[in-house]
Amino acid sequence: MPRTALRVRRWAAIAVLGGLLAGCGTENADTGKPAVAAGAGARTSTEVRPIEAATRITDAKGVTVSLPKPPEKIVCLVALCDDILVELGMTPTATNSQVLAHPEFLGEAKAAEVPVVPGGFLSPEVEAILSHKPDLVIGLEDTHGKLAPALKGATTFWPVQPGSWQDSVGYLRDLAALTGRAEQGEKAEKTFRTRLAEAEKRKSDKTALIVYGSDENFGVATPETDVAAGLFPKISQYPWKSRGVDGSYSLEEILARDVDVLFVETLSFGAPDGKLSDKLAKNPLWSRIPAVKNGKVIEVDSEVWAKGRGTRSLGVVLDEATAALR
Repeated sequence: MPRTALRVRRWAAIAVLGGLLAGCGTENADTGKPAVAAGAGARTSTEVRPIEAATRITDAKGVTVSLPKPPEKIVCLVALCDDILVELGMTPTATNSQVLAHPEFLGEAKAAEVPVVPGGFLSPEVEAILSHKPDLVIGLEDTHGKLAPALKGATTFWPVQPGSWQDSVGYLRDLAALTGRAEQGEKAEKTFRTRLAEAEKRKSDKTALIVYGSDENFGVATPETDVAAGLFPKISQYPWKSRGVDGSYSLEEILARDVDVLFVETLSFGAPDGKLSDKLAKNPLWSRIPAVKNGKVIEVDSEVWAKGRGTRSLGVVLDEATAALR
């Protein structure tokens, strides 16, 4: 996989590994105890605690955000931000994500009206960000944290680093509190929790797999390093564990696991150059995987599956995954 592709897709892995090295891990929003690394654990609760409006919050990672008033102009440098704003009935002032174009978000026409921050995900331009006079800028800590000094004094920067769906719910609740949109936040959380709980009741006995990449050197999404993959042990058989930032699985190993349903995230850099599944099909082992034999290879929207990571994106993942796993 090209170096750029690996860098973009690995931020989730770095986030979770960093949390583990800190010795704390991710807390389970249902119990307050460390979440099970594999993503399974106890049945998800559908109860939602009330959200109280606040001008100061401290998120699950210990980051404190303090604002003089509810933010109205928010610039999103990570798709989680776009996801949360749509859930709260808001629209980003500017973004560098394409997730808004998905029909479950704003759709292509409305998404096209949202200004795009030049520089892309890895290097958004500070001057362009500040030109929108934002009240709040939300970015990924390990990618956009370097922008903090340049933004200081002109706006408030909130570095986020979700490693699980519980983290995503926590960020939703925090932004709902800051924007004074408790009702919308509670409704979004309730909707997601209900979806997940229902999916758990109908857990499939089929073996699933999520692979990602832009060429034949693919990666495997694991519950420890990928928020969407973290849902899969709850809804299917998902025997894939993290092998560290640089580790992955071979087609030989995948073939040995008898994968029934295979989800493919094609990552594009520049002009699209074809589906990852078509490229993998050049390997003779590919055709021997049960999912391939039975027509259960599903190309998914990587903007939602790989990058969204908020409750709306994860709801789409659940709907599409459970339909394919029946």
